[in-house]
Order: sequence, then C-alpha cells, then structure tokens
Amino acid sequence: MNAPKSPAPSGLPQALGAYVMWGFMPLYLLLVRQVPAFEFVGWRIVWTLPVCLLIVAFRRQFPDIRQALADRRALLVLAASAMLISVNWVVYVWAIQQGEVYAASLGYYINPLVNILLGTLILKETLSRAQWIAVALAGVGIAVLAAGALTTLWISLTLAFSFGTYGLLRKQVTVGALPGLTIESAILLLPALGVAAWFWASPQGSSFEVSLGLSLAIMLGGLFTAVPLLMFAIAARRMDYSVLGFVQFLAPSIVFILGLTVFGEELHPAQALCFGCIWLAAAIFVWDLLARRKPRKPTPVS
Repeated sequence: MNAPKSPAPSGLPQALGAYVMWGFMPLYLLLVRQVPAFEFVGWRIVWTLPVCLLIVAFRRQFPDIRQALADRRALLVLAASAMLISVNWVVYVWAIQQGEVYAASLGYYINPLVNILLGTLILKETLSRAQWIAVALAGVGIAVLAAGALTTLWISLTLAFSFGTYGLLRKQVTVGALPGLTIESAILLLPALGVAAWFWASPQGSSFEVSLGLSLAIMLGGLFTAVPLLMFAIAARRMDYSVLGFVQFLAPSIVFILGLTVFGEELHPAQALCFGCIWLAAAIFVWDLLARRKPRKPTPVS
C-alpha cells in the first residue's frame, strides 16, 4: 500500500513574516534618515550580499548557485528582477525620507491588485465570486484614496508595479529563494559599489564617516533586506500569486498606522474610507479561503 503523500508546505508563515517586517521598515528608516536614498540603497545592496553568502554557506547551497549561473534564462530573469527591486528600494526610501508615508502605503495597497491582475492574466489563476467581490471592494477603497493623492500617485504606482512584476519573475524562475536572492545581490553589487564610491568622493562625503552608530545602522540594512526578501521569495513559489497579494495588505496597513502614530500625518476621510474598505475586503477574501478549505461532509449512502 502506498503511503499518503504529505501536503505541500504552505508559504503563509513566510509571507506573514515578510510583510510584518516590511510594515515596520519605516521605523528602521528613521535611524538612517540622514543618508541620501541612493547612497543608502547602494550600501543596502553591499551589505545584503554577505548576509546571503553566510546563509548559503550554512545551508550548503553553493551547488545550487553554480547550477543557476549555468542557466542563461534564469540569469536573465534574475537580472531583470534585480533591476526592478533596486528601483523599488530607491523610490520607497526616498518617499519615506520625504515624509510621503501615505504615498508609500498606497503603493503597497495597489500592489495586491497588481498581483491579482498578473496572477489571473499571466498565471491563469482563478478567483471565486466572493474573492472577486473582495477585489472590487478593495479597488473602490484604493480608487478613493488615489483620487486624493494625484500629485504623489507616481510614487505609489512605481512601487506597486515594480514589486508586483518582481514577485511574478521570482515565482516563474526555476531557482531557489536563497540562491536567487544571492545572485540578484551579486548582479547589483558593482553598481552599488559605484554609488557608494561616488558619495565617498563627493564634497559631502560618505555617511559611513559620520558616526559609528550610523555606520552600524546602515550595515543592519543588509539583514533587514535579506531576511524578508528571502521569506517573500519562498512564499511566492509556494502560494497562488493572487492569494499572496491579499496577504500583502498587512504591510501597508502597518505603514498606514505608523503614519498616524509615529510620523504624525493627518487622517483624512478618504484615507479612513480606504482603510475600512480594504480590511472588509480582506475579511471577505480570508473567509472565502477558509470556507473552501473545510472538508465537505460525506454524502450518506442510501
């Protein structure tokens, strides 16, 4: 008799971990707010690679990296995904430094809808009627918020589409989460070192020359970058992209609350309506997922 197959591992714990860390990322960015966005992203990439290499060594995944490097298509996809995530980082850090916390939050509210769009059109994923109702409700809330933020909408759209496309590419490439992130970091290393060197040679100097505390805070960026991206890449490979998109509402909601409580931004009626619509939509989406996973009672034999 064949043993029953064990269920495929769920990516939900990794998705929750990644989005919670990203939700609280603005608090970390407060520590490095005096570092220009381009310079910070350069150092962020520089310090992400050693973190990845240490984890690769611990997990003995160097053969996986060599195998990926021999795959030309995988390298091209990872080069594209590396470019997308670097654009996302620069825009996000700049937005937080400029006090555009709600614009950044809106970008990641739009992102789940981008995920659902990509999942249904490209990956041919299907949604139930209740889930489409949730999508429409979230879309209404986001449209209301976007209508009142047209001057900063480019920030939100750049964040949404860059990260949505990044996740789609990572889902489709046949490279493990950690080897893929390591290769992405290696691809971006030379441009990142060039940015860091340019700031070092500029009249204002490098942020590493300011203080030991700031230098250590910048170095922490490698850890805070590698860990959630690694968890996200694992989740993206294990979950439907549409479902992963709805889980992502967690991160901008945390950012939204931080905007009110820490950054002192004013809450407008449109923002409150958007917040309510999105969480009602998330509740409908989760309820439908749980309802469809309940085992059906066997039909009694007459």
